[in-house]
Amino acid sequence: MSKQTEKRDFPVGQTRRYLEPGPIVLVSSRWQGATNIMTLGWHTILEFSPSLVGLMISGGNHSFHMIRSSRECVINLPTTKLTDTVVGIGNTSGAEIDKFARFGLTAEKAHEVEAPMIGECHASFECRLHDDVLVDRYNFFIFEVVKAHVAASPKHPRTLHYTGDGVFMVSGEIISRRSLFKPEMLG
Repeated sequence: MSKQTEKRDFPVGQTRRYLEPGPIVLVSSRWQGATNIMTLGWHTILEFSPSLVGLMISGGNHSFHMIRSSRECVINLPTTKLTDTVVGIGNTSGAEIDKFARFGLTAEKAHEVEAPMIGECHASFECRLHDDVLVDRYNFFIFEVVKAHVAASPKHPRTLHYTGDGVFMVSGEIISRRSLFKPEMLG
C-alpha cells in the first residue's frame, strides 16, 4: 500500500488549481454580424449522447451576451502553440477589438452554426444551446455539440490547463489501461 500524503489547509477559493477538469478552450461566437472569441476554462462534459457540454460564462463578459442572444457557439481546442494567443484573447475585450484580426486567427465557416471555427485550433465543436435553465442563476449554459471537427494528428495534442494566477499546466504523458477497461462497470 502506498504511503499517505500529509495534507495542509488550503484556501478554498483556489480549489480550481486542482479540480479544473479540462483544457483551456477558445469559444467563438457571432451575433448581428459581429464575431468574438473568449478564453474559457470553466466547462464540463455532461452527457455522451446527446453530446452535452456545460460552459460557465461570466455575465460581464462580452461573449455572454452574444452567445445568449445567438444561442450557439463553437468550442475550439487550442494547443500549446497558441499559449500567448490564448492569454492575449483572455486579456482583451471583443467589445473593443476584432480578436480574429488582432491575433491573426482564421475564421472558418462552420457547418451547422453561424459562429466561426478557428482554423489554427486542433479541434472545433459546433454547439447549439440545449438548456438555459441555469443561465440566469449561475451563468451556466448547457450546449449540445451538433458537429465536431478534429485534426487527424496528433492523436493526443498538448493542451493547456489553467491553474489560476496566470499559470498553466500542459497535458502530459498518456497512460493507457485499455486492457483493464470494462465499460459495463461505469458508474
